[in-house]
Amino acid sequence: MATISSPGVGSNLDIKSIVSQLVALEKKPLDKLKLDAAATQTKITTFGQIKSMVSSLQDAVSKLTSVTGWNSVSATSSNKDYVSASAIGGTQPTNFSVEVQSLAQARSTASQSLSKGAALGEGTLTFTVNGTAVDIEVGAADTMADVASKINGSAAGVTATILNDGAGERLLLTSKATGLDGAFALTVSDVDGNNTDDLGLSRLLFNTTETKAAANAQVKINNIPVTSSTNTFTNVVSGVTLTVAKETEANKPVTITIAPDSSAVKANIEAFVKAYNDINGVLNEATKYDQATGVGGLLQGDSTTLSLQNALRAAVQSLTTGGTFSRLSDIGISAQRGGNLEINASKLATALEQPNALKTLFSSTGSGSAEGIAVRIKSVTTALLATDGFFKRKDDSLNRMLDENAKDQERLNAKVNRIEAQLNRKYSALDTQMASLNALNTYLTQQISQWNKPNS
Repeated sequence: MATISSPGVGSNLDIKSIVSQLVALEKKPLDKLKLDAAATQTKITTFGQIKSMVSSLQDAVSKLTSVTGWNSVSATSSNKDYVSASAIGGTQPTNFSVEVQSLAQARSTASQSLSKGAALGEGTLTFTVNGTAVDIEVGAADTMADVASKINGSAAGVTATILNDGAGERLLLTSKATGLDGAFALTVSDVDGNNTDDLGLSRLLFNTTETKAAANAQVKINNIPVTSSTNTFTNVVSGVTLTVAKETEANKPVTITIAPDSSAVKANIEAFVKAYNDINGVLNEATKYDQATGVGGLLQGDSTTLSLQNALRAAVQSLTTGGTFSRLSDIGISAQRGGNLEINASKLATALEQPNALKTLFSSTGSGSAEGIAVRIKSVTTALLATDGFFKRKDDSLNRMLDENAKDQERLNAKVNRIEAQLNRKYSALDTQMASLNALNTYLTQQISQWNKPNS
């Protein structure tokens, strides 16, 4: 780009300032392009937020269309200190008694007390759990700490701990799993040839004490004996998981009750209403027009946004035939001014007493007007979120606008640079010409002055 190193030398004009102002005028359209780009980027962000909310709405209505969403059950215990329970959706309502006779235990042993830090002797320890044997090689210089570390680092299914009893060290072994199947058996292969004496590695077995015997948990369910290797009983009663924590007192069984859980359905309906209101609130704010200020929202007048809003409202306010309830208003969910949904808690509580009718209103898979409201809304959200759906097309369109805007800015900057170069060349030439004219003027003035002097 041509520049003026000493502008105005010949013309006494502030040429640098003149060129700068003319260039600023040429750059004026760039301000609007930058504002347009910022607005487009804000729209991309806003549509991303709306898309996330539509996804949340889809998740909410999916729970109202799924079988498990309507088959929720509660599992209650008359005394959780002894027995707690849970049940999967669809479990048949029932109740039964549980007597806890004994808890599951892991086998534990303690070796005799041996000198602290002494080498135990070379050989092999073999742990067998439920028919699977694991060998642990012990070196001649290995201490009890070394042996415990090797056991804990193996797949023997046993935890090793060292107890300092004041006189020496004891090796404490505990099965990782409770119950009879998790109990370990230990044998020793000692290099001295005697695997049962009080010398060498076999000292870990000699005079070993069983501190706790392996045991299965034992309960009676409706007076029928049942056992488990753990304190958890799964599917002993179909769909139910029981966890026992304490032995019950004689003749004081715990009662477990399985019943339909209307609170889960209520929570799913409330989540749907919240998800819809979140979207509606954002769309209202983005499309509003403030008459007092004359300022419109970011998406005010955007036809595609209005179509999105209308599609969601139409789905929510639609009619479903073939059941006791036809509209959301029938169960206490009504549209307020501005489109938000509001729940009448009392009316919804009454509707929850008719779970099958409520399920039909939301999740009926009938065709046409018999289609459930949640099914209908899910269909709308699925289309909106599809890889070729509304949000993908909108995002592509806005990003194309950003790309074109960036190209327009680039072209405008290039044009301004050319104009600035042209102005600098012109004013540089003008300055040179003015300097030449000024010099000529000075010369002529001097000559005329000489000519007008009287002859001496």
